Amino acid sequence: MPVVVDIDVMMARRKMSVGELADRIGITPTNLAVLKNGRAKAVRFTTLDALCVALECQPGDLLRWEPEPGTPSAHAD
Repeated sequence: MPVVVDIDVMMARRKMSVGELADRIGITPTNLAVLKNGRAKAVRFTTLDALCVALECQPGDLLRWEPEPGTPSAHAD
């Protein structure tokens, strides 16, 4: 999938466990693991907001787009 989830990177920088972060944002550790491992199909803006508050970061610190090989560029002429 071209969208990469970097929640684990921010958790490591903040020295925060899955359980602690899950408690802070109000979801189960299992659901947080699904999200952090890139297996989620969607994320609610309220959850993204809570993650940013808890990890003191921006949404772009948690999510990034990496095109799959062979994906045409939108800027190609």
